[in-house]
Amino acid sequence: MGVAWQVRPTEGDEAPSDAQLEQALHRALAHGGAPDRRVDVLVVDDPTLTDLHGRFLGDPTPTDVVTFDLRDDGDEAGPGEDGPDGELYVSLDMARRVAAERGVPLSRELTLYVVHGALHLCGFDDVDDTERAAMRAAEAVVMDALGFSPATAPHDRAA
Repeated sequence: MGVAWQVRPTEGDEAPSDAQLEQALHRALAHGGAPDRRVDVLVVDDPTLTDLHGRFLGDPTPTDVVTFDLRDDGDEAGPGEDGPDGELYVSLDMARRVAAERGVPLSRELTLYVVHGALHLCGFDDVDDTERAAMRAAEAVVMDALGFSPATAPHDRAA
């Protein structure tokens, strides 16, 4: 498990550290009941994430996070198997824009994307209102545990 920055934050971005993103990932996976999952986080730009969104999810619009469950048939990977169980691709560009719109630090927004993606790997979804409410409640619990006020800018945002 680890964090890879394919695009780097600028000096004024107040981006989270690798350790902070890994802590967010671990907390979300534990909350979702999958504390032993091995997940890589890749921080990318908008064009990269938009391409992945289009190719793998059939939606060629910009997004904040795309999650890939890499386990065979959804089974837990066995001890000692190589490679991650999942990958989270998060957009630094989107996080920077949305953080500015919301008036929150980039570190909070990017952390939220990691939490959201990790919860997807644990089976949370946000397709309908009931699922979305459960996802938002889980995000709030994890963000609060990480020291971010859950009342500040939930994952949904005005278009």
